[in-house]
Amino acid sequence: MAKVKISELVLRDAHQSLHATRMLTSHMLPIAEKLDSAGFWSLETWGGATFDSCIRFLNEDPWERIRLLKKAMPKTPQQMLLRGQTILGYRNYADDVVEKCVERMAVNGVDVFRIFDALNDPRNFMTPMKAVKKAGKHAQAAICYAVSPVHTVDGYVELALELAKMGADTICIKDMASLLKPYDAYALIKAIKAKVDLPIHVHSHATTGMSVATLVKSAEAGADILDTTISSMSMGTSHSPTETMVEIFRGTEFDTGLDINILLEISEYFRTHVRPKYRKFESSFLGADTRILAAQIPGGMLSNLESQLKDQNAGHRIAEVLEENARVQKDFGYPPLVTPTSQIVGTQAVLNVLLGRYKKMTAESMNLLVGNYGRTLAKPDPELVKMALKGLNMEKPVECRPADLIPNELDKIEAELKEKLGVSTVNIDDVLTYAMFPQVALKFFETRPKGPVSFDEPAEVPKPAAAPAPASVAAASGPAVYIVNVDNRDYRVSIRDEGTVLVNAAAPVAAVAAPVAAAPAPAPAGGVTIEAPVSGTVLKFAKNHGDAVAVEDTVIVLESMKMELEIKTKAAGAITYLVETGASVAAGQVLARVQ
Repeated sequence: MAKVKISELVLRDAHQSLHATRMLTSHMLPIAEKLDSAGFWSLETWGGATFDSCIRFLNEDPWERIRLLKKAMPKTPQQMLLRGQTILGYRNYADDVVEKCVERMAVNGVDVFRIFDALNDPRNFMTPMKAVKKAGKHAQAAICYAVSPVHTVDGYVELALELAKMGADTICIKDMASLLKPYDAYALIKAIKAKVDLPIHVHSHATTGMSVATLVKSAEAGADILDTTISSMSMGTSHSPTETMVEIFRGTEFDTGLDINILLEISEYFRTHVRPKYRKFESSFLGADTRILAAQIPGGMLSNLESQLKDQNAGHRIAEVLEENARVQKDFGYPPLVTPTSQIVGTQAVLNVLLGRYKKMTAESMNLLVGNYGRTLAKPDPELVKMALKGLNMEKPVECRPADLIPNELDKIEAELKEKLGVSTVNIDDVLTYAMFPQVALKFFETRPKGPVSFDEPAEVPKPAAAPAPASVAAASGPAVYIVNVDNRDYRVSIRDEGTVLVNAAAPVAAVAAPVAAAPAPAPAGGVTIEAPVSGTVLKFAKNHGDAVAVEDTVIVLESMKMELEIKTKAAGAITYLVETGASVAAGQVLARVQ
């Protein structure tokens, strides 16, 4: 029997880290049989950001993905990443939603549940752990590793003991930001092993360049299972190469027993047939980036953060954001940075850089500060807590288990979805999809019949014969105008013949097309305008069209970088909205007028 077992991450964390979670199921299935025959302890195939990305970007049903993968790989346990009480979303859910989600995940094909809480708050493990055990599946409790003045080896050992008492089958050390140094890993695993009689699983990203050495020292310390990813999808913000670790241990007491030839075949498939299709999503962090030792941003967040900054036309400000990220983490009580805290802290860092420190706080930032996600090891900045309490109309921070304040909500969510879809019955998996991502889910249900998007290169289409050249000036009616959708964002594109110029053009054509908002409603001139502070999607209106509003009233909720941002009015009067809910808007775009 192999001394060290390997979990393969190529179908989840590898592409989440390298390609913003864009890999399609159709690119996984051709290699599934080979992956299933390799002899891995588990294959991580689901959870994390894959659920969100499936419905937001890929037009894929994530439930169908896990069913297909389980059917294609029946011999190897299918593993998922579960965010504790937040499941796969960005807020805590009522216990009945968590229980039903775990039940359905198990039915659809998940065998191993890696459960973590972004704050390492044991109270947030209770319900998902019980649900996994009830479903008869493997409950792996993950400790999120962070480096700060308040995170210690003794603290991690105490947490491991508490999780073991809850019924964990294995304990995972989750080093999402590549901060776990080799000798620190050795000391930590030895300390946990001395107190906890459970297998230890180590997950360490490659971002800072330490992961291969960290995994070697982890094995020497007694780690039982290691996370790796096939070499053609490894390193950078991803993980250590599977083949490299297999060969390092070959012939030693830690020999994995895996066949290098099978692994090389798998690697060649992803190198040749998969990775080239996702180049446009590829993270620029492909080497070792030691700035992360200070910023502590996990691998999966880096590629998403880059994409989000580009959406704000601020891709060049990544270095500032990394520095600000460390400051925000301290202000928020040193939460480990993993979803959703990595997204909350990262988005707040972006807003601080673009708009000024804490000039705008997301709803999620405020909820984290007041304890609605759980307890941080250090106390958050008291002035920020005061701001958050005021913003949420709360008198004091939350002290109990946050989910204790959330009444059962599954029936209500199901009834709401039926009403929105105008149907009398709904599939329970769709109800759970809607529970986690309400706005995105409704759009997905509309487009799902069209099937997944495609990243394959289209076949070359023969060009039609050239028409007779028109006059050198475009017709007064202007060029042809089309709406082009890219990654669920609409762009207005004008097309005219080469060599022509626009009649009465007031300005040159923009180098990059601007996003198209919904058609503006008629509004009288004058008054005070309300602009979008950043690009995003209009999630909802807090007031009705034409309502009287007062200074500092919240009037619009904008979804930007997966977080909710309240937009307030600086003037009193009647509000006229100039966009519709669901519209994609650019930074600086006028959204409403008050007069």
